Amino acid sequence: MDSIELEDLQARLKALEAENARLKALGVAVVTERQKAETALAESEERYRTLFNSIDEGFCIIEFFDGPHGPLSDYIHVEANPAYTQHAGIPNVVGQKVREMVPDEADGWVELYGGVLRTGVPIRFERELVATGRHLELAAFRVEPASRLQVAVLFQDITSRKRAERELQHLNETLEARVVAAVAERNVFADLVEGTDAFVQVVAPDFRWLAINGASAREFHRIYGILPKVGDNMLELLEDQPEHREAIQAVWSRALAGEAFVETAEFGEVGRARRFYEMRFNSLRDGEGRLLGAYQFSYDVTDRLREQARLREAEEALRQSQKMEAVGQLTGGIAHDFNNLLTGIIGSLELLQTRLGQGRLNEIDRYVTAAQGAARRAAALTHRLLAFSRRQTLDPRPTDLNRLVMGMEELIRRTVGPEIALEVVTAGGLWATLIDASQLENALLNLCINARDAMPGGGRITIETANRWLDEHGAGERDLSPGQYVSLCVTDTGTGMTPGVIERAFDPFFTTKPIGQGTGLGLSMVYGFVRQSGGQVRIYSEVGQGTTMCLYLPRHYGKDSDKPPVTPARASLRPQASHTILVVDDEPSIRMLLADALEEIGFNVVEAHDGPAGLNILQSDDRIDLLITDVGLPGGMNGRQLADAARTTIPALKVLFITGYAENAIISSGQLAPGMQVLTKPFAVESLTARVLDMIRDGTGPG
Repeated sequence: MDSIELEDLQARLKALEAENARLKALGVAVVTERQKAETALAESEERYRTLFNSIDEGFCIIEFFDGPHGPLSDYIHVEANPAYTQHAGIPNVVGQKVREMVPDEADGWVELYGGVLRTGVPIRFERELVATGRHLELAAFRVEPASRLQVAVLFQDITSRKRAERELQHLNETLEARVVAAVAERNVFADLVEGTDAFVQVVAPDFRWLAINGASAREFHRIYGILPKVGDNMLELLEDQPEHREAIQAVWSRALAGEAFVETAEFGEVGRARRFYEMRFNSLRDGEGRLLGAYQFSYDVTDRLREQARLREAEEALRQSQKMEAVGQLTGGIAHDFNNLLTGIIGSLELLQTRLGQGRLNEIDRYVTAAQGAARRAAALTHRLLAFSRRQTLDPRPTDLNRLVMGMEELIRRTVGPEIALEVVTAGGLWATLIDASQLENALLNLCINARDAMPGGGRITIETANRWLDEHGAGERDLSPGQYVSLCVTDTGTGMTPGVIERAFDPFFTTKPIGQGTGLGLSMVYGFVRQSGGQVRIYSEVGQGTTMCLYLPRHYGKDSDKPPVTPARASLRPQASHTILVVDDEPSIRMLLADALEEIGFNVVEAHDGPAGLNILQSDDRIDLLITDVGLPGGMNGRQLADAARTTIPALKVLFITGYAENAIISSGQLAPGMQVLTKPFAVESLTARVLDMIRDGTGPG
């Protein structure tokens, strides 16, 4: 399905052999990485299964399906751990449908978990399972990808805690009135609070205890080593512990000033585990609103917090398992495609060698053509992977999208064919955007081909440009920063996409097309390119109603944004032999290729295998007219550092970087310095010589 046309590689037999060796090594490395990923995935799955069976909390995975009440109106339990029965009170749930298990409550559970499935947003909540009379604390999150229609649920039985909380809540709601009455009567407060496990204290404005129950007094003694009683002044008791005294004074002062609040505190002592407490403070007033003091009730929440931490750890373990599965799928896809390409290259070279030995020179061309074709497809594959990973080398320039679209209109019409009607709608006063125009053309053509394939019986494609001002809400929906953007949208009237397909549309190697009709890298390449350019891609689609693919690109505020870049004409004359080029690359086969190609058109070539060796040559008395260097060099000095060091002594030195991906070392302050250019590997020899001739023609060198 890929529509990207790369320049034909015309290299000699030695270059093909070198390329074969490099790709062969790459293929071995990819297969090795795949094996490592598979081993890691198996180990991750084993850890996950052990965790699944051993955690104390109930855990299950449910899967939605279309039921009699409508689409995705029922779900079935596909997995459940041993603790499920302990917490929920329902045995043997695997294989059971929720509408059969708890028919009277099913609608509520389907609505809750269905929301998680649709939105992908995890939830935490508490709910009573009426069928068993148990209160549950639950956490639910979607199992990715969404097309699995699965939700994972972690939960625990909190019935006892809920009962205690209701009692504490009732006490809290009635405590003020009851304490006021108790203070007035002076005879009943102890009976009210001694029967609860909560820590209850009532303090007067001068920090004297009006009341304190036994549980609170014992806990105070455990923490501070002092046993308080009614009438004691808490600040005086802690006079020898100034740090604790200041902390207690600060928190109680807020309550005594009339503030109601809740705090969580951590306490511990040598030899004992630290404990966490939730403390609720409120003011105490009489019937006329006069401040009598403040009260506090608190309870130990250590176990609850630890249980929540274990839930989060279980969620993270599951996510890590899913990540490893994704890595395995990606590695497998790369290995599959590269093995196919390597087979074509290796086989062609072997037969080429055989035919040369046999003297059958008339059959050489077919094998050269086959090897070149496979090598070009390998280059296209790496280019798409780099686009998806946002590591490709881009050449962003101010671009008028209207001019770009209208310039491609005829090509798109020929590509989609006569069965597809094409409509182009351009916005007036369209802003410019800073983009690599050739990559954007490839992306637009890719989207139009996808749209064509979604309409096998014919239809309409609409290409539309527009200015977009995204506020915080609109930008948040698109995962962008608020501001001004230019949109480029492609709409078709085709079959549309399901939510599951939309969820995975940008995944590498994912395709809905038959085997052999799509690599699954087209949309991932578009997505990576747009994200690397500071924009975003969004899909709007309904099954049977067509699809709209929208590219949102940042507005460019520079001057002369509507002027296309001017490409100087290639020099027609061959260079003089007095021009000398320094080639720095750690790969001998690449140095050989560059040297042979440049010497053939008349240049003198000097070679170096790393940055320090190249710098020694540049700092010698030899005249160097052009430096060609790889960016990723060994020896502690990369290509950009080599160029910068050379320019300290030769300011006018021209530099051509050759790179396999957009390494950060190339770019300084967002752009290349004057006299520097980039050529992306792999490249055709013709492209290299043309670029060198242009750079030499543009100046006489540093001398």
